[in-house]
Amino acid sequence: MRERWGASYRFLVTFAVMIGTIATILSATIVNVALPQVMGAFGIGQDHAQLIATAFLAAVTSTMLLNGWLVDSFGCRLTYAAAIILFVLGSIISGAAPNEGVLILGRVLQGAAAGMIQPLGMQIIFQVFPAERRGAAMGLYAVGVVLAPALGPAVGGVIVDGAGWRAVFFLGVPFALAGLALGLVFLPGPSHGGQRRRFDGPGFLLLVLALLALLTGLSSGQREGWESNRVMVELGLALCAAVGFVLWELRTETPMLNPRLFTVRAFACSAAVGLVYGAALFGSTYLVPLFAQTVQGYTATRAGLLLMPAGLAMVLVFPIGGRLADRFPPWMPIGAGLLLFGTSSLLMHGIGTDTPYWTLAIWMLIGRIGFGFAMPSMNAGALRALPPKWVGQGSGAVNFARQFGGAMGVNLLSIILERRTQFHVQALNDTQTGGPATRALLDQVERLLAQDGVAEPLRQAAAENFLSQMLLSQASMLAFRDSFLAVALICAAALVPVAIMRRR
Repeated sequence: MRERWGASYRFLVTFAVMIGTIATILSATIVNVALPQVMGAFGIGQDHAQLIATAFLAAVTSTMLLNGWLVDSFGCRLTYAAAIILFVLGSIISGAAPNEGVLILGRVLQGAAAGMIQPLGMQIIFQVFPAERRGAAMGLYAVGVVLAPALGPAVGGVIVDGAGWRAVFFLGVPFALAGLALGLVFLPGPSHGGQRRRFDGPGFLLLVLALLALLTGLSSGQREGWESNRVMVELGLALCAAVGFVLWELRTETPMLNPRLFTVRAFACSAAVGLVYGAALFGSTYLVPLFAQTVQGYTATRAGLLLMPAGLAMVLVFPIGGRLADRFPPWMPIGAGLLLFGTSSLLMHGIGTDTPYWTLAIWMLIGRIGFGFAMPSMNAGALRALPPKWVGQGSGAVNFARQFGGAMGVNLLSIILERRTQFHVQALNDTQTGGPATRALLDQVERLLAQDGVAEPLRQAAAENFLSQMLLSQASMLAFRDSFLAVALICAAALVPVAIMRRR
């Protein structure tokens, strides 16, 4: 291929795979600003809406570990083309979905394609660039990859306000088709030398079963109660499948995810921090647009723009984080990044209905700067600790931990948000016992309704409904505060494995 296309081939193939990667990454974050509109369109609550985000992340987690076998068996070109076609199909299904079930199916297909595509970029760069130029190529590739989620929510907000929420799912299709055309021309085909690696079918099925049962059980618990038989069966099935997956991976000769990697202390600590970072990053990206639209009344465009400064900051900080990874022990940038992200979440714990726009944007920016500092050291520290024969699987395992953390973070924060909202609604309702302040408010509302010509029999019910909406809005704000506090606490807990990494 290099002989056919000349010296520019390296950049052509990198650009081809980057276009497809950007399309899939856009779909991961762009949907967050559309969730309130989707909830209104289908009449669903947060327990169903969060599955639209977590289904994508769970599918990415499952298929990411398939990438190595797919490329070894079918080559980069065919793997990339199949993933792009699957992504386009998932986008069409999501955009045309008649109900939330079909929408979640479309998101699963999108996520499965994203998991197959995202590791390809690094593989291609290592194949076509000499060692002395890989760093610059990875830097260029990373800027495009990081820029996509930075701009995604803002672009998604504009689309939602201008063309409706369904159009959001079609945004990545033109990029994906362009990437498909370039990939068919420039990506290398399968190598015919060597023995094809055996597919770990039982491991893959056990992993998918564990993830599906776990996420379904967490979602069912919100609707049917945590002690219901259905929830117990689903969570029990998830536990059994997870244990079975670990036992199988220990005994098979071609594991998808080698559990022995986690016997290396530095690697295990880096993976644990990656899990927390995934939960904190994806969880906060889920919470902020939802808060801005449901509590502060922002439009989708304004809520999306709220995330843009933080995303652009990550683009600028990543190269600095790479230099820090080369000059300092991993625990130092990782610990500093966790402190910054935790500080950001602690500041978000003070949000209110009157918090200024730029205050929220700056609080988010602090956390993303911390993530940019920590991410390169987290990856480098994990892989440096492994023997060379495990480096390939270690890279996939670190990405797996981060993506799994993202799926769990969105799911668990959604549960915390809903349960704390119910708690605060009950607590605030208990304070409204017909006291003079409550009675005065109801009388004032009834007088205003009378001035507007509302019939007398309807005034009392309308005034009580107004009070109920006030209490619900206040309870929702307090629940968001509790959710951000939970993010700060898990960042603080992640300092424990960082401290362990410091030990020689």
